[in-house]
Order: sequence, then C-alpha cells, then structure tokens
Amino acid sequence: MERGLTGRYEVTRTAEEAVRAFVPNPLPPEPPLDLSGERQRLLEQALLACGRLDGVSALLPDPDLFLYAYVRREAVLSSQIEGTQSSLSDLLLFELDEAPGVPFDDVVEVSNYVAALEHGMNRLREGFPISNRLLREMHEKLLARGRGVDKLPGEFRQTQNWIGGTRPGNAHYVPPPPADLADCMASLERFIHSDPKPFPDLINAALTHVQFETIHPFLDGNGRVGRLLIALMLHDAKVLRQPLLYLSLYFKQHRAEYYRLLDRVRQEGDWEAWLEFFLEGVTQTAGGAVETAHRLLALFQEDRNRLQDLGRSAANTLRIFNALCSRPIATIRDLEATTGVSYPTASKAIETLSELGIVRELTGRQRDRVYAYDRYLALLNEGTEPL
Repeated sequence: MERGLTGRYEVTRTAEEAVRAFVPNPLPPEPPLDLSGERQRLLEQALLACGRLDGVSALLPDPDLFLYAYVRREAVLSSQIEGTQSSLSDLLLFELDEAPGVPFDDVVEVSNYVAALEHGMNRLREGFPISNRLLREMHEKLLARGRGVDKLPGEFRQTQNWIGGTRPGNAHYVPPPPADLADCMASLERFIHSDPKPFPDLINAALTHVQFETIHPFLDGNGRVGRLLIALMLHDAKVLRQPLLYLSLYFKQHRAEYYRLLDRVRQEGDWEAWLEFFLEGVTQTAGGAVETAHRLLALFQEDRNRLQDLGRSAANTLRIFNALCSRPIATIRDLEATTGVSYPTASKAIETLSELGIVRELTGRQRDRVYAYDRYLALLNEGTEPL
C-alpha cells in the first residue's frame, strides 16, 4: 500500500549549505497495515520456521555450543555489510590472542560486535528492558576499540550525519537533524513498549528496524545496532528461547533490495512491501539455521564414530574432540586447560585427530601451534565470504 511520504523534510544548514533532513512520523503506520492475504500467509510461515528453530535448539545436547558459534558467525556477517574483511577463522584466532590474517581493525570491529550482542542479551536476562539506554550501552561496546572510538561511543549524535554522497548536500539520504533525535527515539521506545502490542512480534520487530535505520541516531554503527535490535526484540518477546535468528546473511545477499525497500517506505509509505521481504527473510534464515544445526549434529556424530575404535586412547581423544566441538580453533594449552588432561595426552590426541583428517594445524610453527576442526569451520563459513 502506498501511503505517500512517511514523514516530513526539515531544512537545516550544514557546512554553509541548505540540507533537507527527513524526520519520520511516529509508529505505527497510518493508515493501518494491511496484514491480510499473502502477508498473513508469510507471517504464519515465518512463525512456523521460528518454531522449528526453537524446537531444534531445545533438542541440541549443548545449546550454548551452537549459540557460541552462531553469534560469532553473525558478527562476521553483520560487520561485512559495513565493509570489514574478517572471516570467522580470523575472529576465533583473535580471541586466542593470535594474529588474524586481515587488518587488525577489521577483526576488532567483529569482536566488538560479539561483545555488544552478549551485553544486550545479558541485560535482558537481568530483566532490563529494551530501551534507548540499552541501545546506547550496546553502541558503547560496539565502538569501544578500533575505528569507531572517535564516533561518540554510547551517545546519540550531536551533529548531522548522512548516507551516500560526500556531504549532506549531495547525500542519498539525510536522517533527522540532531535537534529532532530525542523526540524520534523517545517515540520509537514508546512503540517498542506499547501495551497491548500493536502487531504480532515479528511485525513489530520489522517496523522497529526500519524506523531505527531511518532515524540513524549514532554517528557510526547504526546498521549493526539496527540488526542487533531485531535479535533482541525476538528473544525478548520469547519468539525464540535462544537468540539464534540473525538476518545479516539475508540482508547481505539482497543488499540492493534491502536499501530500495527502506527508501520505498520513507518515500511512498509502502510498509507492506518491506514486511513481505522481512518475513521471507525470517523464514529463509530460520530454515537455514535449522539445517545448519542438523548438519552440525550429523558431523559431530560421524566424527565421534570414527574415534570409537581407537582402543585405550579413545576416551582422551574423545574428550579433546568434544572440546573442539565447543571451540573449533584451539591450542594444545587451551585444550589441556579445558579438559583437564595432561599436555602430553592432549598432544597425542591432537596428533591422532590430525592423522584422521579431523583437525588441521594453521600456523606452520613448531611451537604454540593452533589447530582447527576443519569441517566444522567450513560448515559455519558458508555464506560468510567477504563482499
């Protein structure tokens, strides 16, 4: 449905030139959303896919294992959309204090994303509400180190920003002026906490994401915080018990359409076209996560079966193998500390796993070697190739 412009233009002066900044109308959209027909079918399909994902995560022997890997995969993907070149292996090496194979600032940005997400989820578990304060706290984590440290971490912007172009005057899109930010974000917070909820949880998350990206309240990191906000809202609403639904891969694969639909909402008020895109993304993403979980379980079982016939060394080798299922890149010292076996025992187990082709040494060094559970990493790396 085309409602026309979903806000107003405010003419301000920035760097000695007149700039038309867009100030969005508060949510919910007017006239009301049309959720009938195809959109109702897509909503039911998306909810069913989320239910399947919730079910498979409940069946996992160690849900935290899957969550650990999936959160880091999401961090890589979300950061790639902003131009970083870090891979999942780079991030895991960085977390071991090893040198990654990409520029240091790239992997720092991805590590910051993990910290921001984990901070948000921990705050929700403490009973803290999704709020502007929480978004600022997460933003502070996101820009704590690396390229964003000079972009007001943890604070809403006090100057005009823009998207595309070299300055506000020739930009593709100019968000609200700083003077309108407080009202815009307060209105968005009220919508998030509407009681009763105006729409089903998936729809509320979809609307909130667009509104946040339209307001663009930070000098840097808006895209990453906006994608985190989707995961926070769905977890907080108990759509998923574990925060396992991340749309960054879908947005990365459909970048042009994603940006086109954001513009279409602002200029034409076509929220329904955005919702169809979003709900299709939820269905695809949840389905992909379910498939990944099943493939991981099958991989682990297949490799465990190969270790059962090792005789006396089977028990300790399995112990080391299980540790690599939790952390797919590790040193022998890490595995010694994690499992409680001696260094020689861990070393012997790694040698066995290497001979079987289950792990691969990454550094080529003679000392302080780093080992990767190769097929596990390959599975998680699918779709995370840098843009």
